[in-house]
Amino acid sequence: MISLQNWPCAALFDADLSAKTTMHVGGRAEWLLEPADPEELCAAYNAARERGFVPRILGGGANLIVDDGRLPGVVITTDRMKRCFRPSLDGASALDHEGPRSNVAPAPPASDPRLIAWAGATLPSLVQNASALGLSGLECLAGVPGHLGGGVAMNAGGKWGELWDSLELVRVLEPDGSVRDLARAECTPRYRNGALGERVVVSAILKLVPASVAAVREKTREYLSEKRRVQPVTEWSAGCVFKNPDPARSNGCSAGKLVDIAGLKGRVKGDALVSPLHGNFIINRGHATATDVLALIEEVRAEVAAVTGVTLETEVKVWRAATC
Repeated sequence: MISLQNWPCAALFDADLSAKTTMHVGGRAEWLLEPADPEELCAAYNAARERGFVPRILGGGANLIVDDGRLPGVVITTDRMKRCFRPSLDGASALDHEGPRSNVAPAPPASDPRLIAWAGATLPSLVQNASALGLSGLECLAGVPGHLGGGVAMNAGGKWGELWDSLELVRVLEPDGSVRDLARAECTPRYRNGALGERVVVSAILKLVPASVAAVREKTREYLSEKRRVQPVTEWSAGCVFKNPDPARSNGCSAGKLVDIAGLKGRVKGDALVSPLHGNFIINRGHATATDVLALIEEVRAEVAAVTGVTLETEVKVWRAATC
């Protein structure tokens, strides 16, 4: 048996995962590892691999549904890796320099309009920090939940832009446990996919654009207000359930519009609800189970296909529990 003392970072056995997702559903992890910095993340990942596990990486829990029951193996959470800081001015490699042990330190943006963030930095905090410094480029993430690592992996964003628009370099763990730095030019991100494969995001450099604090804050407020008007931003959900289909197949309709056409807004399964505000969101009204949510997703997919002829592809990721 593996004991808590055998892991290179804080570890929990039989850990509840439901509160660690934005949908607030799901079961327990056999092992939950909690690295506090990039070095511990790499060590935890390699320790899990050495013991025969393929570790799952848990960021902010957005875009994810964890199945009911028990997940076998190892889950590594980046929740303690929240640091965000300015580049060093001493010429050191940006990602190797951790900066002061504080949060973002003010500096003239024109001198180096970049931010460096670890995988666990939340997207809302990055938007807030960039806004406070008068650095433009992340306003498109206003109202988007989750962590930097997951945001890079799925190319988070919306109609105003995507996270990869502001990425200069990303440090990743390769599947073999080695560390590699990928410049933006080496990567081919696409819609809702950072195209990193099985690589794990460790940290990243964000290259932003100097602007006035007032202008960045105003644009952020504008985007957030618009998002709150049309999406259930404050409800328990995993974000958009389905990817928007190819317009040529859907007659230009988004996934949410297709759900609306099928008359499925307000559809209920247990305590899971298709949002009356936006058809591409499923809400946990308080006591939904993952079983409720997953059943509702399949019901919606089937009825949209029957009514419109379009089979929707899920954007949200699903972690399946062990089956007997």
